[in-house]
Amino acid sequence: MSTAPTAEVPRLEDKTIQPIPANERHGKARDLFTIWFGSNIMIMTIVTGGLATTVFGLGFVPAIVGIIIGNVVGGIFMALHSAQGPQLGVAQMIQTRGQFGSFGALLIVVIVVIMYVGFFAANLVFGGEAMAAVSPGISVDAGIVIIGVVSVIATIFGYRLIHAYARVLSVAAGLALLLAFGWILLVHGLPASFLEQGNFNWVGFMGTISVSALWQLAYAPYVSDYSRYMPQGTGSAPAFWASYSGCVLGTLFPMILGALVGTLAVSMSAGDVEIVGSLGAMLQPWTLIIVGIFCLGVAASNAMNLYCGVLCTLTIGQTFKPHWLPRAKTRSIAAIILFVVAVSIALFARDNFILFYTNFLSFLMYVLVPWTAINLVDYYLLRHGDYRVEDFFKRDGGVYGRFNWVAIGSYIAGALIQVPFSATAVYTGPLAAAMGGVDISWIVGLVVVAPLYYCAARIFGQKPEAAPFPSPAITADLT
Repeated sequence: MSTAPTAEVPRLEDKTIQPIPANERHGKARDLFTIWFGSNIMIMTIVTGGLATTVFGLGFVPAIVGIIIGNVVGGIFMALHSAQGPQLGVAQMIQTRGQFGSFGALLIVVIVVIMYVGFFAANLVFGGEAMAAVSPGISVDAGIVIIGVVSVIATIFGYRLIHAYARVLSVAAGLALLLAFGWILLVHGLPASFLEQGNFNWVGFMGTISVSALWQLAYAPYVSDYSRYMPQGTGSAPAFWASYSGCVLGTLFPMILGALVGTLAVSMSAGDVEIVGSLGAMLQPWTLIIVGIFCLGVAASNAMNLYCGVLCTLTIGQTFKPHWLPRAKTRSIAAIILFVVAVSIALFARDNFILFYTNFLSFLMYVLVPWTAINLVDYYLLRHGDYRVEDFFKRDGGVYGRFNWVAIGSYIAGALIQVPFSATAVYTGPLAAAMGGVDISWIVGLVVVAPLYYCAARIFGQKPEAAPFPSPAITADLT
C-alpha cells in the first residue's frame, strides 16, 4: 500500500480550519499522550482537585474515590472524540456541522468559544496567583499578563510548537509533581488526625465526580484539533488509548495533590482555604521551582484553549463566508482579540473567582453533555466515521443541510431534561432538592440524549452516501 509523501510542515502553522492534506500529516499516537499529560499538570488542575476537600467538604478518602471515578469515566468520552481527528483531518467544531448542519452548529460553536475564554481566564487567575505566591516582586495582575502573553505566542506559532512545549512539560511537570508529593508526605508530614478531616456526604461526593468528569468532557469540543494532523493510518485505537491515558493520568495526580493540600489546609485553618497559597507554604524551600513549573503548565493549557478558541471563532466567520479559509495572520489577530477579552475577565473577576469558577463548571456540564452524546452516537453508531468532509465547508451544508432539526431537537431536550436534576448556587431543581441537593443532571443527560438521538436519527434522518474524504482536487482547492 503506497502512502503519500510527507511535505515539510512549516514551524509557523499556516493552516486553521481547512482539512489537513495527507502529505502534511505527521506525528505518532504517543504525541497525543504527551500533549494531554504535560498540559494537565498545572495549577488549575490542583485547585479543581482541592474543591473536593474544601468547597465540597469531603474527607481525603472519599475525595480520592470521587476524583478517580469522574476522571476514569469522563476520559472515555474525551478519548472517543480524539480518535476522530486522524480519520477526518478537521477541527472538531467543523465536524459538528455533520450532525447539526452548517448553521445549526453555530449555537454549539458559540457556546464552546465562551468555554475557551472562561477556561483561559480561570487559568490566568490561578496562574497569576501562583506566580505572585512564589515571586513577591510580581503582582497577581502582572502574573496574569505574563502567562497570557506566553500563551498568545504559542498560539500564533500553532500546532507544532504547542506539541513540542507539551513534550518538555511531560517530563518537567511530571518530576515536579513527584517532588511535590514526596516533600509533602515525607518531609511536611501528615497530622495524626488527617483521615478524620472532612466527612462523606452525597452532595459533595457527586459534586466531586461531576467536576472531575467535566474536566475530561470539557476537552471533547477540541481534543481532535490536536489529532487532526496525525497520519490517517494512526488508527482509532492507538489515538484513543494515547489520549485517554495521557489525559486521565495527567489530571488524576494533580487533582489528588489538590485534595491532599486542601485536607491539610483545612486541618490547619479555621477560615477559608486558599489552595495556591497553602501549596506554596507546604513546599518550602522548593516552592519557586515546583510552582514555577506548574505555571508553565498553565501557559501550555492556555495556549491550547486559545488556539482552539480561535479555530472556533474562525469557524463562525467561515459559516457566513464559505470561500474564506483563513491562514496564520488571521489566526494571530483572532488570538490577540480573544486574549484581550480573557485578560479583562481575569482582572475584573479575580477577587471572587472560586465562586465564578464553580458556577462556570456547572454551566458547562449542562451544555456539553448533550452535544457529546449526539456527536459520539452519530460518529460511531450511525455513520461509522463516514462523512463528506468537503460538505462541511459548503454554505448550504451539502448533504448535511443548514439545520439538522433531529440533532438540534435532541440537544435542546438534553439540556432541558437536566434542569430538574441540577443543583447549583443559582438554582436547584425539584428532583435534585428531593435527593438532598445531589446533582446527577449530567448522568441523566447522557442516558436520555444518546438513545433519543439514535432512534430519532434512524427514523427521521437520512444517511448520506459514504464519502468520508475530499478528493485531491477538492483538498487542493480548500487549502
